[in-house]
Amino acid sequence: MSLLDKIIHFDKELLIFINTMGSENWDGFWLLLTNQLSWIPLYLLFFYLIFKSFGWKKGVVMILLTALMITFSDQFTVFLKNYFERLRPNRDPSINDIIRIVKNNSSYSFVSGHATTSTAVTLLMYLTLKKDYKYTIFFFIWPLLFSYSRMYLGVHFPADVITGALLGLFIGYLFYELSLILLKKLDARFKQP
Repeated sequence: MSLLDKIIHFDKELLIFINTMGSENWDGFWLLLTNQLSWIPLYLLFFYLIFKSFGWKKGVVMILLTALMITFSDQFTVFLKNYFERLRPNRDPSINDIIRIVKNNSSYSFVSGHATTSTAVTLLMYLTLKKDYKYTIFFFIWPLLFSYSRMYLGVHFPADVITGALLGLFIGYLFYELSLILLKKLDARFKQP
C-alpha cells in the first residue's frame, strides 16, 4: 500500500468516526449551520465593523476586495474539485453504506469550498479588524463549525476540510496583503491636493 493509499484509508476511517458520532437529534442543527444563509448576521457584522473602522470610501473598497476574494476562492475550489475528481463520501461506494448521509451533494469533494472560503474571509476580517476590536479571534468559530458540518453531514472528508482551511489561510493572507497595498494607494490619493 502506497503512502497516498494509506492517507486516503486513514482519511476515510476518520470521516467514518466523525460522521457516525452524529445523531438524528442534531441533524437539523448541523444542516442549519452548513447553510450559508444562516451566517448572514455574521456577514452583516463584518460589514458594520469594516465601515466603522474605515469609513465609506475605504469600506466599499474592502467589501469589494472581499467579494473578489470570495469569487476567486469559490472558482479555484471548483477548479480543484474538477481536477482531482474525488468522490464525496455520500457518493463513495467504499463507505457510503457505512456513514450517515444527512445531505446529498453530487459535485466532487476535494477541496472543501466551505472550508476554503470561510477560512479566507475569517482571516481577512481578523487581520483587518484586530487592531480596532479585541475579540476578533472569535471569528474563527465560524469556519470551524462550518467545516465540521461538512463532515458531520457526510459530504466531505477530513482531508478536504483541512486542505481547504490551509488553502483559505493562504488566500486570506494574500488578499490581506493586497488590501494593504490598495488602502495605502487610497490614502495617498486622498492626501493629494
